[in-house]
Amino acid sequence: MKVAILTMFTGLSSTYSLVNVVAEQLRMLLDAHVATKLLVSEQFTDEEKVGVFLDERIEWARIAGNWSPKHIEWNDDSKSNGRVHHSFFEEAGVIALDLERHLSDVDYCLMHDILYLSEYLLYNVAVRTAQQQLPNVRFIAFSHSAPAPRPHNSVWPFAARYTPMANTIYAYPSASGISALAKQYDVPEGLCRVVSNSLNNLSFFSDEVGALARKVDLLSPDYLVVYPARLAFGKQPEKVAALCGAIKKLTKRNVTVLFCDFPSSDIDPNTYKTLIQMAGYENGLSFQDTVFTTDIGFEEGFPRKGILELFTLSNLFICPSLSEALPLMVLEAASRGNYLVVNEGVPALEELGKKLGAYMMRWYAHNTGVPATQTYDQSERIYLQEHAAKIVAKMQYDSVIHAKTITRQQFSPQWVWRNHLEPLLRK
Repeated sequence: MKVAILTMFTGLSSTYSLVNVVAEQLRMLLDAHVATKLLVSEQFTDEEKVGVFLDERIEWARIAGNWSPKHIEWNDDSKSNGRVHHSFFEEAGVIALDLERHLSDVDYCLMHDILYLSEYLLYNVAVRTAQQQLPNVRFIAFSHSAPAPRPHNSVWPFAARYTPMANTIYAYPSASGISALAKQYDVPEGLCRVVSNSLNNLSFFSDEVGALARKVDLLSPDYLVVYPARLAFGKQPEKVAALCGAIKKLTKRNVTVLFCDFPSSDIDPNTYKTLIQMAGYENGLSFQDTVFTTDIGFEEGFPRKGILELFTLSNLFICPSLSEALPLMVLEAASRGNYLVVNEGVPALEELGKKLGAYMMRWYAHNTGVPATQTYDQSERIYLQEHAAKIVAKMQYDSVIHAKTITRQQFSPQWVWRNHLEPLLRK
């Protein structure tokens, strides 16, 4: 399969939102090992290339921007009738031949605003002309603004903005616009599809987080918990795993616990990792739900900047530490919008937790250096299950946590590719 993306880009400024949309679609196609061609304006220069646009796998093609003996004219063709400039159809014919030549070897062509924008009317007519010579090419016409109301008296070529095109599916970034999109092009809603824009958080993060994301699924978990701490009894990481197990057992949802750990002299790391995994397993986690960064290439610890980036993705932070002064990791997790659970048996955690609106639980703790054992009315497992239910309920009704989780899960490039774009290309 080979896919072309048709734009009329003359530059790649990221302040132009459509550039970001196309960049993400390029990443989706390249990550799926799909042969990809990018069609841009003849005025585009290589100096504009940046980011994914530098990928050598992209085949570039420049579409005619000059019509001998002068430059092709750009006009305001937003009206629904009237007259076009005198050379309009001759210019459209030149462009159509160029499009036919560059699209003859592709299976699909993704067009961005070509059929929608009035300033692209010339290219709209040209691509329709080229399509008649490309019966095996399927087109997907993306509209990135509110569908235009269909006029009652539109005439050709202005009517091209409101006329169906053969072998074409019409795409819009949200379901709310599908009905209006169908009306604009006078097609059944069955020919219209939602292909959401995506937010690629990982593209803004460090190389270390990128490397981690290639080994660990950081985007799809319903509960993503990051706990940065040395493997020491004082940090009680096994309590994090146990509570997460109770949450998974209760909700039957996907839970990933990422320990950004580093060695400690308290205990052999491998021995402690087994204890942590068993604590999670006994309460409901699978062994693969627990990940240690020291096991996947970060033996001396994970960079602090990377931890802050991971907190941007995670939605639940649990701090059962038995002794703290002023724990920065709680502040860091809070600053990135995580739901907080802290050990109220530690005075500093109780104080900070109250200021931040954290959920309080009781674990073994040191109160100003004096050990305080923790007993439970029935058993620790029942205690965890009771509090897991309350935590889950509070997170479900927290609009910020909900928005953060849904954005990570359902607007990532990976999700949009699997659920929206790939199905259109595999039919």
